[in-house]
Amino acid sequence: MHCTVSRSISQNLFRTSLQRETFVKHMLSMPPGDSSPALFDQLASSARELGGAVVSQMVLGGSERPEVDESAVEGVQWPLTWLRGDPCNGRSPAASQAVVIAGAPVKPLRMDGRVVGMVYEDEHAVYCQLGGVLPADPKASRAVQARQFFENMETALGLAGMEFRHTVRTWLYLDQLLNWYDTFNEVRTGFFEERGVFDHMVPGSTGIGAANRAGMALIGDALAIKPKTEQIRIFPVASPLQCPAIDYKSSFSRAVEIDTPDCRELYVSGTASIASDGESVYLDDPEAQIARTMEVIDAILASREMSWADCTRAIAYFKDMEYLGLFHAYCGQAGIEDLPAACLHADVCRDELLFEIEVETAAANGA
Repeated sequence: MHCTVSRSISQNLFRTSLQRETFVKHMLSMPPGDSSPALFDQLASSARELGGAVVSQMVLGGSERPEVDESAVEGVQWPLTWLRGDPCNGRSPAASQAVVIAGAPVKPLRMDGRVVGMVYEDEHAVYCQLGGVLPADPKASRAVQARQFFENMETALGLAGMEFRHTVRTWLYLDQLLNWYDTFNEVRTGFFEERGVFDHMVPGSTGIGAANRAGMALIGDALAIKPKTEQIRIFPVASPLQCPAIDYKSSFSRAVEIDTPDCRELYVSGTASIASDGESVYLDDPEAQIARTMEVIDAILASREMSWADCTRAIAYFKDMEYLGLFHAYCGQAGIEDLPAACLHADVCRDELLFEIEVETAAANGA
């Protein structure tokens, strides 16, 4: 049986469904509700209708009123990452994305009284989705918090019977990123060296400037996969138009592909307007930066015999939300108006970079 991908829009909810051999992976993109609780109520209702369980949710935006945030999450029993973009001061969530798994038992992972992960499996692998992972001590230095973050992520994976080397994708959101991204990269690279990550596979990643409700230096998510058979292959994918990120001391793969007998899933890391030599290009030109970024991703997709039509989920990050119209204009001209993308007002990893986007695609294996 080959996997199939379908899309639907109902009551402003954009759903992409990936039918696998033994389970269905639903990716939901939701606009802001009338209130924060409504955002979570809508997701819980959608999960029930789909006969599945929420394995992760990301809220893009934030509230200036912490008491509203806290009351809204009391009933949430899934991994939650609630972001406040560094330059963003909106009073309500900008959007939300979530993943629902139906057809497979889902087991929650708890740390310090919070659900930080969900585990499910099929005949080929065990899958673990972590979300809302935080450091241990908000008063520690940023470097120490970064180290604690990776250690906590490792501990959470241990609850699923996994090691950090099973991580295939990370999402990293650093408060005031531009002030300490180099420090963070040093900590990440050191941790990866200690854990032998460079001897296996460097995960794909997104690194964005966004604050969090807990007031920590960073918050993050991860996807880890532990193969059960040799029929699943997980490997990094190079970018035809960009050098490896590790060349400029940023330890992540440009993309990662997961192949099973029925399906190929491609996770493209956060991508911006960077040339083949690792330098930022089209400075002070948001329109050109958007075009360059999309062309880079297009080349990655083409190298794996995929296209934007195979996109199942995306997040676009804007240094200034005035650039959103330019992004929509590009998508319209490129014929990809129905892209299942959410948007966040946030800083990119270099001050001169104005736009970044991450993309996930899926296609039947052998198609």
